[in-house]
Amino acid sequence: MSESIIQIQHLTKTFGDGETAVHALEDINLDIRQGEIFGIIGLSGAGKSTLVRCMNLLERPTSGTVIVDGQQLSWMEKQADNKDEKVVFISERELRLVRRSITMIFQSFNLLMQRTVLKNVCFPMELSGVTAAKAKKRALELLEIVGLRDKAGAYPAQLSGGQKQRVAIARALATDPKVLLCDEATSALDPTTTASILALLKDLNQKLGVTVVVITHQMSVIEEICSRVAILDGGVIAEQGKVEDIFSNPSTDAARRLVYPGGASVAQYPAGTRAVRVAFNGGTAYQPLIASLAIDCGVKVNILGADTRDIDGKAFGTMLLGLPDDPNEAAKALAYIRAQHNVSAEEVEYHG
Repeated sequence: MSESIIQIQHLTKTFGDGETAVHALEDINLDIRQGEIFGIIGLSGAGKSTLVRCMNLLERPTSGTVIVDGQQLSWMEKQADNKDEKVVFISERELRLVRRSITMIFQSFNLLMQRTVLKNVCFPMELSGVTAAKAKKRALELLEIVGLRDKAGAYPAQLSGGQKQRVAIARALATDPKVLLCDEATSALDPTTTASILALLKDLNQKLGVTVVVITHQMSVIEEICSRVAILDGGVIAEQGKVEDIFSNPSTDAARRLVYPGGASVAQYPAGTRAVRVAFNGGTAYQPLIASLAIDCGVKVNILGADTRDIDGKAFGTMLLGLPDDPNEAAKALAYIRAQHNVSAEEVEYHG
């Protein structure tokens, strides 16, 4: 197992005081491993962006410990009365050094519009005291990596959204970081461009060994490149683990809402509807389950909803099947489904 590169322990973040206080994050615990692509997903307002900004202290946690590459950025210390604890942070000078190894890309790209593409990539190296010649050489190498060397003399206004994000990625890599934080980095892009940016991030992860933390509200992004995921709901982590495990068998309501969007809920059907949620757990192909049920068992079921996907070459997906009213027929169907290879089934009922 790889070593941890980011550790978050009992982190909370509160905005404001008293009755108007907003508790954005509560008791967050995360362990992100070196060299992995880790996803953090949740609906709007779940606290995703606040959490990722706490990882490099762009937001300062109200309490809790943040450790990046073995160095504590924040920690708790007892006060003189030995009763209360207070959060303590590293110095600004130390933090500037740490931020070279944990860089960030954003939804809005954040490029300097009056600078060329080359000068944008050079910028963090200039701040670090790298000579102009070395900065230019490294910037051109990075633009080559992201496929934009021919755009070195262009300005951001002349680029497409995908090209702007590639420049932002090259700039983020300029200080040879160990961690790349991606805060909704593909949300402003069309599906084709999103796919190309995700492929680039995956390639950089594999070739450079950089750890990638992906913050998103899009399940398709998590499916495409992440190995593990944490689901954030209302400022708390509802569930975390391997992507394939959570997708095949989500154990919390928050995870189910994301994994089974819309079509995999019985809430739209009449009270008392009996159904079974079937999850395909990584087989090489989807079985013709409905036809097999009818042929082998003589049982007919209704498809109430379905969603399928491919993760790392393995088949995953869910179907919501309406069971027969006859208890014996329903039991026969359940037994048959549960006997199938790489399939799990959970009976659900809508109570109104």
